[in-house]
Amino acid sequence: MNETRSRAEDATEIAAALRLSVGRIARKVRAAKSAAGDLALSESSVLARLDSYGPDSPGALAELEGVRPQAMATTLAALEERGLVSRGRDANDRRRAVITVTEAGRKMTADRRSVSVQRMAAAIDEEFTPAERRELLALLALLDRLGERL
Repeated sequence: MNETRSRAEDATEIAAALRLSVGRIARKVRAAKSAAGDLALSESSVLARLDSYGPDSPGALAELEGVRPQAMATTLAALEERGLVSRGRDANDRRRAVITVTEAGRKMTADRRSVSVQRMAAAIDEEFTPAERRELLALLALLDRLGERL
């Protein structure tokens, strides 16, 4: 019983510390303004998803992003207004809308990704030893697995 309680306490302590660390990293990455323009987190996430996985329906995007359809409609309207996505009709079902990233959206996604990756790479280069970098690399698989289980 004592070992079980200790394991649960360890898991809770790890989860709390991880939440703080990941939150801090996410806030700092979001706070960094890129030359490509500023997007809300929800807009950036949808744009990156469309760029990576291709066109999708508003309903499917809402489900994948874990938001209500009304919230997705607002996000998509903002992206459409900026010319970052376009709305079309599904070739197989003309009633179904399909959202596609535009060339401007692809460029913005690449520019933003490049800026944040360069910023993180510089911090890793300046702050971490080669051994610590290997530890970070090994940790990524565990973080990915954790993300899949949430």
